[in-house]
Amino acid sequence: MKKKLLFGVKCIIMLGIVILFCFQIVMPQYLNNYQASLIDKNERLCSIEGPKIVLVGNSNLAFGIDSRAIEEAFGMPVVNMGMHGGVGNPFNEQAALQNVCEGDIVILSYSNFDDGDVIKNQELAWITIENHPDLWKYIRPKDWPDMIKAYPTYLKDCLDLWSQGIGNKDSGDEYSRLQFNEYGDNIYDRPVLLQETDFSQVHIPQVGDATIDRINELNAQLNEKGATLFMTAYPTPVCEYTPPREEYVAFSDQIEERLDCPLISRYEDYMIDKELFYNTYLHLNNEGVRVRTELLIADLEKYLEQADKKTSE
Repeated sequence: MKKKLLFGVKCIIMLGIVILFCFQIVMPQYLNNYQASLIDKNERLCSIEGPKIVLVGNSNLAFGIDSRAIEEAFGMPVVNMGMHGGVGNPFNEQAALQNVCEGDIVILSYSNFDDGDVIKNQELAWITIENHPDLWKYIRPKDWPDMIKAYPTYLKDCLDLWSQGIGNKDSGDEYSRLQFNEYGDNIYDRPVLLQETDFSQVHIPQVGDATIDRINELNAQLNEKGATLFMTAYPTPVCEYTPPREEYVAFSDQIEERLDCPLISRYEDYMIDKELFYNTYLHLNNEGVRVRTELLIADLEKYLEQADKKTSE
């Protein structure tokens, strides 16, 4: 009995050593990539007390917004929480629930409305959260079983980087953590459309019940805390692959009908010249950022003015 107990204690000690080695020595290995920008974004988000504007979604926000211009227009602090769409909406959406204050305005911008209510890429999610405790809150309880299954693959990659001494390096391109400003906007200089940009993925998104139900639940949660949730359109390049405008009109009608939160932007109004994009059908160049930001400011101003008018009547 004593031998079994001693063996058990040794196993626990060894397990503790392995865990300590993994989480304190090997991890993290991705401190300077695109996903690591969430560390800074989340820190800003949680540091602001009082009403703020929080932009939540995928890279159409990270590479498509001038947050300073929005802050100046509305006199409220702005945080751009837009991240890589590869982790999926349910992960990125958790930003809307961090440090919620009464009077907050949360603006969602999705290009995928049929996400199955799951984390899209668990390995990418591990690369994002690594051993940063504050970021583990972005993983919902229901997502942990799949995250645990993906951990060995992520750890193997970390071990490879650690053993070769090449982890945590700055890529030096637009996907570097250093290319995000204090608001969370990507500020890498993007003067023109790159000629090799692939627009073949431009399409009207499918709409799934699970996604709509989750967004409506998020709306209810935020409303209970005195915050307001809005949905805005993502930019669409007008090119040979772009569906007809009337299909975007119908899509706007469908989203507006199914969501409990207001849709403040019509998707057909965000169909813009493809020359305003940079290297994907969701990433804007410098001029595209200006155009899209002005559209969003105008949409939000119009909605808030109408809401104030109704309140005063």
